[in-house]
Amino acid sequence: MKAIKWLFLIFIWLVLFLSIAVTWSLLNLPETESIKISRQPSITFLDKQGRIIASYGDIYGQSIQYGDLPKNLINAVIVTEDKRFFFHPGVDLKGIARAAYVNLKARRIIQGGSTITQQLAKNLFLTPERSFTRKLHELILSFWLEMRFSKEQLLSIYLNRVYLGSGTYGVQAASEKYFNKKVEELNLYECALIASLLKAPSKYNPISNKKLSRERTAKVLENMRRNNLISKKKVDEAKLSNREYDKFTSAPKSTRYFIDWLLPRVKSYLGEINEDLIIRTTLDVKLQEIAESSVNSITSKYTSADQSALVALDLKGGVMAMVGGRDYGDTQFNRATQAQRQPGSAFKLFVYLAGLKEGYGPKDEIVDSEININGWSPKNYKKEYLGEISLVDAFSKSINTVAVKLSENIGRENVIKMARSLGISSPILNSPSLALGTSEVNLLELTAAYDVLANKGNGVLVHGIRSIENTEGKTLFIREGNGPGKVLDADLVSTMTRMMENTIEVGTGKNAKLNRPAAGKTGTSQSLRDAWFIGFTSDLVVGVWFGNDDDSPMKNITGGTAPAILWSDFMKKAHLGKPAEQLTTSSDNINRIKNRDKIDKLIKKSKELDRKKNVFETILENFF
Repeated sequence: MKAIKWLFLIFIWLVLFLSIAVTWSLLNLPETESIKISRQPSITFLDKQGRIIASYGDIYGQSIQYGDLPKNLINAVIVTEDKRFFFHPGVDLKGIARAAYVNLKARRIIQGGSTITQQLAKNLFLTPERSFTRKLHELILSFWLEMRFSKEQLLSIYLNRVYLGSGTYGVQAASEKYFNKKVEELNLYECALIASLLKAPSKYNPISNKKLSRERTAKVLENMRRNNLISKKKVDEAKLSNREYDKFTSAPKSTRYFIDWLLPRVKSYLGEINEDLIIRTTLDVKLQEIAESSVNSITSKYTSADQSALVALDLKGGVMAMVGGRDYGDTQFNRATQAQRQPGSAFKLFVYLAGLKEGYGPKDEIVDSEININGWSPKNYKKEYLGEISLVDAFSKSINTVAVKLSENIGRENVIKMARSLGISSPILNSPSLALGTSEVNLLELTAAYDVLANKGNGVLVHGIRSIENTEGKTLFIREGNGPGKVLDADLVSTMTRMMENTIEVGTGKNAKLNRPAAGKTGTSQSLRDAWFIGFTSDLVVGVWFGNDDDSPMKNITGGTAPAILWSDFMKKAHLGKPAEQLTTSSDNINRIKNRDKIDKLIKKSKELDRKKNVFETILENFF
């Protein structure tokens, strides 16, 4: 009797304790009137084909109703997470007992007893903390959810909210992230893969852990077969379909240089960001992959250069590829957009364009000889002088003295004006040395200036954003217009393009030769601190830079070596399978244009001065 009495008292106290605990828990339940989640707006970046290349913030897909969920996805989720979902009241005592037995037998936790409803309650209303109070809240909320919603509603809410890796929440967001398709379009293997993520989204992420993802997905498929949801034949067919997902819609790591460059522009277009955004960009993932591969493989062969960068533009200034350095993980400094460096002879484009505009022709000759301007005496790279030489040959051989003489003859102001008209916005010092590219620019703006020639003389506005819209499909920004219009006339473009073609064919850019027409220019700054190659084909404009971040000199790297080789490597791969197209070139009658008489007098005077100088030097050498 005494034992019964004590048992009765313990029971009473236990009931009392539980009643108090439940009452207190009910009084302190989180708000259940709304199941909205507070979060920062997400920004999703798409490439030109509409594939996700990057995302910031939490990505929530559009809500999917139960009736629109693929049957295979429902089965895969149920068999993986909660086999008795449609039969228990929110808490599965049988499942808890089974998990406890398995864990005790294994002497470690390998199974959980939480139902889908419990997980939903935790995700919607509770914190991740582990405590008796939180667990009690979870149980009470699970019963509340089961009373308020149908099983079908609960499952759809769960699948629309659950985290599935790579910043995605919900099966729609995951489907678009991993497979670039709507959830309704998922096949059996894709359904099993998404179900596999529920256990550990980061561990089984198909982008970062492809091997583990395949193994886990295979287990889900086998589990579906054991539960007679699919046949062995279907399992085998599904596993075979994995081959097409060896490469998911992730972009190369170097894409982050491009995204970092775009982010401030998003804010400048829209101001404060207070809703989820989808940014459609100009980036071509295939070209980005080629660019990253070419930069890494070619740069590794030149040990005296720590860094290199590459930018590829379409003819309208759209950025199709951008690599700002050898490894984004090591440093996020973007050498394509943030590094201001001396362009060297790549700046001569503006000198010769200004000369052609003022009346010079490509076959006009200027004497390649020593020059002294107020004590400044520039030398040619090979420290030799060729005498009378045509402008086209001087450009292709990148003769320094001729470029300086041309700049001084036509006036530096005209060179600066030409550079500005083509889009150079960096400061330009009005000094004799400007002809040799001593004023610093960045790779992106210099490449864009060359783009004007590829674009038949029309100015370009460099851009990476095509449109911005919210997740409801409302367009918030769309790029319109074609830039500033005509900058160079057709004859000028044609003549300069032919001179640049000649540079690749027989000049300093021979290492840049392609199996198709191409035009370009090398550039090497003082003491081999910077090396450039900028050029274009009929549909692509590409700029390459080599150098060291500490501005130290390189060894044996000029614009005609590593940059030209990298440029050629990228261009050949980028144009693989594409037909070759001619560039617009000129006829020789361009020699007779405006200011012809003035130019003839300047050339004659320049040659006379050089001859007098030579005679004077001969007298000095022989008689003094």
